[in-house]
Amino acid sequence: MSDFLTARPQPVALTIAGSDSGGNAGIQADLRAFHAFGVHGCTAIAALTAQNPDGVRAVQAATPAFLSQQLDAIFDAYSVGAIKTGMLLNAELIEAAAASLAKHRIIPKVVDPVMIATSGARLLEESAVLALQKKLLPQATLITPNLPEAAALLGRDVTDLASAGFAARELAKRFGCSVLVKGGHSAKNASSDVLCSSGTLWLLSTPVVRKPLSLHGTGCTLSAAIAAALAGGLPLLEAVAAAKGYVYDVIRAGRVVGPRAGVLGMTRHRPSAKVSVKPFGA
Repeated sequence: MSDFLTARPQPVALTIAGSDSGGNAGIQADLRAFHAFGVHGCTAIAALTAQNPDGVRAVQAATPAFLSQQLDAIFDAYSVGAIKTGMLLNAELIEAAAASLAKHRIIPKVVDPVMIATSGARLLEESAVLALQKKLLPQATLITPNLPEAAALLGRDVTDLASAGFAARELAKRFGCSVLVKGGHSAKNASSDVLCSSGTLWLLSTPVVRKPLSLHGTGCTLSAAIAAALAGGLPLLEAVAAAKGYVYDVIRAGRVVGPRAGVLGMTRHRPSAKVSVKPFGA
């Protein structure tokens, strides 16, 4: 029997997202996280962007048919262990991705509902929000909104940890999945997120990194790292904690790569003692 057939399979994760020409966020950040967790990365590119740390200059969407073809090619050949979705840009691309993923219900899915950047910039066409809510979020194992995205999904302000806890619980009930509300950028002394899973609320925290060289791509990195950890066999709470520790490490390891460009660092995943996990409110 050939070595190919007897070799131990490597875990596989799939990212469906946009490409960042600067290499900080999107598909590029996802692949870095997959590699750090020892997972093979497959990609389905929903859009190309012309961007750098100063902002997005142009976006070129894939056609829905081409996105579907990418996904068909991947699922025909690879044993995908977990999936993450990122920037899907418009309703047509969301519907194409959702139709494909509906054929693979057993695979864990981490949906990063990329709607509003922490800077306030809108990353999803307003006409696509309904498609996101109706077609994609109900398929998720976990969704990972930041505070503005949680507010947009609920139609009310979500501004602090207390409101993040209520939001996580309500979104989990609405979409039938686990929810991680990311509150990291709202705090001064700790980067804290609230996870609602199986009806239980958890608070996950790391210290705040003072004067980081870059925070660009942290949301993409977190959701990709969770997917990688799930593909590697970790249960959800452990996967989220491992991913949060990884994000803390790559922020601390940030590097300068140009006159106006800092990036998250390159590290291998290792258990981090800096992640606090406790019941919310304890």
